[in-house]
Amino acid sequence: MEEKILLVDDEEGIRKILGISLTDSGYQVFTAENGVEALKIISKENPSIVLSDIKMPVMDGLTLLRKIRNDYPETEVIMITAHGDMDSAIQSLKLSAADFITKPIDPEILEIALKRAFEKITMRRRLKEYTENLEELVREKSERLVEVERLAAVGQAVEGLSSALQDIAGDLEGGIKYFNEMPCFVAVHNRFLKVVATNELYKKRLGNKVGMDSWHIYPACRHLSDSELFETCPVAKTFETGTGQRCHQNIEYLDGSVLPVMVHTAPIRNSDGNLDLVLEISADMSEIKRLQEKLRTTEQRYQQLFDEAPCYITVQDRSLKLQAVNNRFQEDFGDGRGFCCYEAYKHREEPCENCPVVKTFEDGKSHQSEMVVTSRSNEKIHVLITTAALQNSFGEIAQVMEMSTNITKIRQLQDHLSSLGFLISSISHGIKGLLTGLDGGMYLVESGFSKENERQVREGWEVVRLMVERIRNMVLDILYYAKERELKWERVDILSFAEELVFMMEPKVTGKNIELVKNFSSSVGEFEIDPGVARSALINILENAVEACLEDNTKNIHQIVFGVCEEGKHIRFDVWDNGVGMDRDTCEKIFTLFFSLKGHMGTGLGLFISNKIIRQHGGEIVVESSPGQGSHFTVRMPKQRTMTNAAS
Repeated sequence: MEEKILLVDDEEGIRKILGISLTDSGYQVFTAENGVEALKIISKENPSIVLSDIKMPVMDGLTLLRKIRNDYPETEVIMITAHGDMDSAIQSLKLSAADFITKPIDPEILEIALKRAFEKITMRRRLKEYTENLEELVREKSERLVEVERLAAVGQAVEGLSSALQDIAGDLEGGIKYFNEMPCFVAVHNRFLKVVATNELYKKRLGNKVGMDSWHIYPACRHLSDSELFETCPVAKTFETGTGQRCHQNIEYLDGSVLPVMVHTAPIRNSDGNLDLVLEISADMSEIKRLQEKLRTTEQRYQQLFDEAPCYITVQDRSLKLQAVNNRFQEDFGDGRGFCCYEAYKHREEPCENCPVVKTFEDGKSHQSEMVVTSRSNEKIHVLITTAALQNSFGEIAQVMEMSTNITKIRQLQDHLSSLGFLISSISHGIKGLLTGLDGGMYLVESGFSKENERQVREGWEVVRLMVERIRNMVLDILYYAKERELKWERVDILSFAEELVFMMEPKVTGKNIELVKNFSSSVGEFEIDPGVARSALINILENAVEACLEDNTKNIHQIVFGVCEEGKHIRFDVWDNGVGMDRDTCEKIFTLFFSLKGHMGTGLGLFISNKIIRQHGGEIVVESSPGQGSHFTVRMPKQRTMTNAAS
């Protein structure tokens, strides 16, 4: 079956040429010239992938992307953009587009993007098939449980029946006829422990035992002493105690087979109230035994499938507490049973927004979501979540199964491509500004030479020198982000380095009711770093503290404390602020590429780059924070290069 692709672009030429190319590649292609027309085609044809231009009249590509993500979550979207519109492309990735490609469209890049999208679709289809298999297994298990419960209820029914029919059985000849239609073995015994009457099923399966000993059908009782017999034979025990008995026994059939039964006895008294006869009713338990064994086998297979599945599986109740977790989940997150899912492995204090489990409890349908969770080793894991409702015997949704597939490697690849696109956009704007400045400086130099104005020549040359230096730094940054940059190690006086950071930050806090406090130890000495990149990493953290204070409207005066001290073989930099603070979920994401709390005002690169720089120096960044209580960033860097970071 051909995969369906919808191509959305307001340029007819692109729709025609690209449509022919996709058709030749074996796809069934539909086209639309704007987002409104595209939505109509999607509702009718349900294409697997939508290729959409970003800039279009009537409805642009980003608006179309939002509507597809909301109404058709299983449809993958690849955005098409011009080289100069990378900001919109990055925004489309944040809205969960599968990928983006630039115009003019390179067929090889398009093929790679389509392949990536179909890999996600295939993975989702397999996960859905796996979910349906689990649902069928759970349904079968539930039906078996109900069947076993019904059969087990036979014992209770027989016990009540034996008590209710004592008077009927008192009439030996007439009463026994009432038991002939019953699907169980019925016998009446006298005080001499002899069988005096049986129903037809008893005779057919066990033989005519009238006149024989009451324990004759029980192989375990045939060679017992009198005292042992009264403890084992249910009829003998009833005569001895005067009360009805219930027990499990094995009886011997005519063909010599021995099968389990549930035995119920009831005393039958004469008109004087003396115990005269005992009614014995036995129900065949072999079918129940068979079903119980089959149930155990089913449970084992279900548990094995549950535990060995190559994804994280949890079963949650309506309060979102984990009732069961599989082995894969326990390996990475521990045994979270009894905890709410958002506490156990998402580290939140309240349920996630648009929680798929909550939605499944509401409508009984399967829902999907994507989020970042944290393992017990503090590893950030991107997961694709799919839910399935588990119903009880009344058809009510009792629990929800949540299956999460690890897609971290896919996201890392997307982040790398997104980072590259963002860099290209930033570089193009930056170079344009630098070239403008360079043109201005060259004009001043040429004008100064023509007028023999030495002051103007110097002024122009200073501009040229500054622009060249900035171009040089930009090229170094490009090399740093494209691959691991080689650090330029220097021995640096720590106090001088810290004072320089304070000097650079003072203009940023002046006039903003923020007090910048130094807490420097005087005996920290020197350490080996690349001062240029290390300085930018710490400035990013200090600027983050300033932003946190400016965002907090609950305090009149804010304070940032910048501390430096020696800690063994490391130098520790501390940045405290009393700004807005962050919850744990945010703390675990702030060093992730493109994660930003500033909305469209932030790039999501600052702290990601800081973390990368500090780790390249062999150090680490730790953050502690609480909403409304401010944040504390701790940066530890070795005083001397180690063998690991010396190669950087």
